[in-house]
Amino acid sequence: MEERGPSAYAAELLGTFLLVFFVASIVVISSPDGVGATDFAVIGLVHVFVLAVLVYTLGGTSGAHFNPAVTFGLLTLRRISPFDAAVYWLVQLVGGVLAALVVKVLLLEPGRNTGYGATAVSERLLQGRALPGLMAEVIGTFVLMWAIMGTAVNPRGERGWAGLVIGISLGLGVMTLAPLSGAGFNPARWLGPAIVSGQFSDAWIYIVGPLLGALGAAQGYKALALDPQERVARRPIDTLD
Repeated sequence: MEERGPSAYAAELLGTFLLVFFVASIVVISSPDGVGATDFAVIGLVHVFVLAVLVYTLGGTSGAHFNPAVTFGLLTLRRISPFDAAVYWLVQLVGGVLAALVVKVLLLEPGRNTGYGATAVSERLLQGRALPGLMAEVIGTFVLMWAIMGTAVNPRGERGWAGLVIGISLGLGVMTLAPLSGAGFNPARWLGPAIVSGQFSDAWIYIVGPLLGALGAAQGYKALALDPQERVARRPIDTLD
């Protein structure tokens, strides 16, 4: 287990800030009060691009979590110490709030009616039902964490492709599930706009959902891929006497 330090904490703060800033900004700009049309393909691609850039540029410094749920999943695998995880959570949440504040400064009028990029369960598609919204958050975070496990945690994974694959996994979830739950998949991404806009409806969905999704992916991938690899690596080599 690697010990983290101030540079890693700063990277998590900056990375979460930039992630939430660009995501919340494109959500506001794509709202009816912005350009007038919500294009989830464009919103999803912004997720892909910004997360890929951050993973490639900051992954070597902090591990590129930028998400309390990801940190939680890795904590359950003992890939990060409890102390470092607690600091990561703190700086990630602060980064999310700072990002939402900057969005409010830049996009005050168009952002007012969209909660500055706040997430919300769709009243039209889900009729305000919490359970489907929770399922959407669980599934979206599960796919994101699964990609992280397969490319960044698995020692046999294609680490050179990690940034692109992880970014695509997030974009996939957003393009598909954003119309249902707003596609938070990240408590820090939810918290920032929620605090700035004062919109805390269904808050538990955006905390519990990502944590469950990350936990399921981390432990599921460990059982499916990592544990069998470890058993094979430790198998005695057959020899002829």
